[in-house]
Amino acid sequence: MASKLLASSLLRQTLTKPAARRLSTAAAAATATEPSPPPPPQLVDDEGVTIKGVKISARPLYLDMQATSPVDPRVLDAMLPYYMARYGNPHSRTHLYGWESDQAVETARAQVADLIGASPKEIVFTSGATESNNISIKGVMKFYKEKKRHVITTQTEHKCVLDSCRHLQQEGFEVTYLPVGPDGIVDLEQLRAAIRPDTGLVSVMAVNNEIGVIQPLEEIGRICKELKVPFHTDAAQALGKIPIDVEKWNVSLMSLSGHKVYGPKGVGALYMRRRPRIRVEPQMNGGGQERGIRSGTVPTPLVVGMGAACELAKKEMGYDERRTEALQQRLLDGIRAKLDGVVVNGSVERRYAGNLNISFAYVEGESLLMGLKDVAVSSGSACTSASLEPSYVLRALGVDEDMAHTSIRFGIGRFTTEEEIDRAVELTVQQVEKLREMSPLYEMVKEGIDIKQIQWAQH
Repeated sequence: MASKLLASSLLRQTLTKPAARRLSTAAAAATATEPSPPPPPQLVDDEGVTIKGVKISARPLYLDMQATSPVDPRVLDAMLPYYMARYGNPHSRTHLYGWESDQAVETARAQVADLIGASPKEIVFTSGATESNNISIKGVMKFYKEKKRHVITTQTEHKCVLDSCRHLQQEGFEVTYLPVGPDGIVDLEQLRAAIRPDTGLVSVMAVNNEIGVIQPLEEIGRICKELKVPFHTDAAQALGKIPIDVEKWNVSLMSLSGHKVYGPKGVGALYMRRRPRIRVEPQMNGGGQERGIRSGTVPTPLVVGMGAACELAKKEMGYDERRTEALQQRLLDGIRAKLDGVVVNGSVERRYAGNLNISFAYVEGESLLMGLKDVAVSSGSACTSASLEPSYVLRALGVDEDMAHTSIRFGIGRFTTEEEIDRAVELTVQQVEKLREMSPLYEMVKEGIDIKQIQWAQH
């Protein structure tokens, strides 16, 4: 449908060729003096694609679903009318354009709420999960700052949660960063022991973005409810992938993202419980939209897209889950059948199947990533991938630094095919074998030498 709309629009423009609109003197002068736009940064020829100085034989297979997911075509179909015909501001109260946009926003609010078992009145639209996390952590603590001065979180949270906590520390609040076990799961007794009378918030991620482990949220929510402490969870990686029920989890606040659930980028949502009511101090001032919590014009097309994505996720979650589990098993079995020294990072039992984080022994991670140019994968969070340091999440699990450096995160999603998985296995095995052939350490291991017992001398 989306492609048909665009094609027909382009065809009408070509056939009618309206007379050129006259420009003002200033605009005409600017147009005459404007330099021609620079050539696109991506060059495609018969031999492949060249971008940022890297030559690739063709567009790579996409297996980085934790970084972002493609927009589902059905989501795009729902969004397009609000770009092209129904473009009113949803806060315009005096005419049809505003009314229909407002109605679309409220429909989307209900769709998001339905997926997590909430009331539409508890959903606030934001620009994404990062903003939702900031509102939750800073907003709650600043609102209750007279009585509550302590926050509890884990060492494996997303960077925006950790940075928000560090920001609070600079303002005099105290933060406890709970360790996790080798499986990436938080210890519930440690959590209970860390809660104090002045604890204002517990923030624990639902599904980890790097290793895919699922925290015991029902149990955490039960502890927080018993001790009367608000509970926040970053559910950006959980939305539409595992069943979410805000009542069962006993969460007070939940951060959600549109582009991780086959919706558009630039939109997210924040669930805020109404009974018992949780209060936050707004982090942005303006027109008082979204009940004064998030000022700024609500972007109707993006919100409609997120709503449509949530509705699709609710209908297709079971099918997607079964398919993703089968593809993950195919990927892992295919790699392990041809390579030794393959370790899955994080719990194997409590994890989302679409996230497979693997370390390959005796291989340098950056070299492996550069060699896998035909497969779009990453070594961890897209938000920290510019750093060459080993992942702080893997370090928190107690993974050895050499193994943490060799981790690759494969992200499997709704549109991933068996053929793509088989090709990814083939290319990964080829590259790991190639790098191990050049590794003296691997040669020593094959000869039966325990390299951990070697005393290395400095020169």
